[in-house]
Amino acid sequence: MSDDALAEDLRQAIGKLVRAVRFADTMPSGEAALLGHLDRGGPLTTADLARLRGVTHQAAAKSVKELLGDGLVRAEHHPTDGRKLLLHITDTGRLRLQQERAQRAAWLNTAIRDTLSAEEQRQLRRCVTLLTRLTTRITGQ
Repeated sequence: MSDDALAEDLRQAIGKLVRAVRFADTMPSGEAALLGHLDRGGPLTTADLARLRGVTHQAAAKSVKELLGDGLVRAEHHPTDGRKLLLHITDTGRLRLQQERAQRAAWLNTAIRDTLSAEEQRQLRRCVTLLTRLTTRITGQ
């Protein structure tokens, strides 16, 4: 298999896996992603969230409005630019995100356990390390 074929096969397989795991989601993926950014990165503006998600400001603002309405985030005036709002994840938002992540992990764990042999599970565990290294190389993080 050529390097290009390996890269394309990997891209397709990961894409399908991500879409399949989203099946377990109980909230829109965009909203969960925004909560994840706020949880990991601390307070951010809507523009920051749009940039991180690679979506338009309008799309991020729509999700932020839903999250605010559900009490999953709160807004305060930006300390250096009063025209902007700084968004914070709330305790309710953090709990909801943890529940969402736990549900995804449980769903994926069941699929792994029901599908893969013990040896295949060991192989998959080694692959996670490799995928993490690839991600670090690509993102620089």
